[in-house]
Parts: sequence; C-alpha cells; structure tokens
Amino acid sequence: MLVLLAGIFVVHIATVIMLFVSTIANVWMVSTYSYETASSGLWLLCNKTCSQLLVSNEDKASLRTVQAFMILSIIFSVIALVVFIAQLFTLEKGKRFYITGAIMLVCWLCILIAVSIYTARFTGQIFASVNSHHGYCFILAWICFCFSFVIGILYLVLRKK
Repeated sequence: MLVLLAGIFVVHIATVIMLFVSTIANVWMVSTYSYETASSGLWLLCNKTCSQLLVSNEDKASLRTVQAFMILSIIFSVIALVVFIAQLFTLEKGKRFYITGAIMLVCWLCILIAVSIYTARFTGQIFASVNSHHGYCFILAWICFCFSFVIGILYLVLRKK
C-alpha cells in the first residue's frame, strides 16, 4: 500500500511539472520552412526571436479560453497535491481520498477542455505550411490529461491503511 501511495504521489508531481512545462513553453505547433523552424505556443510565436502570437479577432476568445483552462488545470493539480498531503496526515484509517480525487478530476476536465479547443481551432491555422506538426507541449498536455484521469480515479478508490 505504501508503494502505491508513493507511486501515485510521484506521478502526481510529474503531472504538475508537465502541466507547468506545457503551459509555459511555446512549442505547441512547430513548422519548418526554408530551413528555418518556427514554433508557437499559447503565448508567443517564436522563430529566431519571439513575438506576440497573432490570431484573428474571432479566435482571440478561443485562445484566451485555452490559456485560462490550462492555468486552471495547474491550479487544481497543485491544490489536489496539497489536499492529498493534508489528508494523508489527517485522515483516519479506512477513509478514502474523495476530495483529492474530485479535485484531480476537475483538473482533468480543465485539460480536456483546453486541449480540445486548441485542437479544434488552432491546429491547422497557425502555420499554413505543409511541414507543420504538433510540438512536445501539445503532447505533454495530452499525457497530463491521461495521468490526471488515472490519478483522479485512483484517489477515489484508494483507502488509507
């Protein structure tokens, strides 16, 4: 049981770190043209230097929504980690980590909304180049989506022994 708790804790910390990286770094989409590489994230468009990400007026609200939900997912993931540690020391034997699991599932939902909107609205629009592909931040966000769901379910069924 102790090994399971330690494993869940390590995966939770890894999820928080990956959420930070995927939100902050600007490599959601990568394009190669004329032997130069450009990448875009949620905040900046980077070629040799970084500049403000330019989107159309109709896509601005979608971009702000993606940014907001990624930040909310980080907040909920950190809160779930703190609540888990608090419950680990204050919860009686035999009780379950319901609050931590519920908060982690809210984090999962925020990641789902953010990445789904980004996929639907921005995947093919930022770079019109044929040689564009998803960057590591986009992939990290989907990995965090899977991890947060699994962790949330495990917290719901996990008992303190």
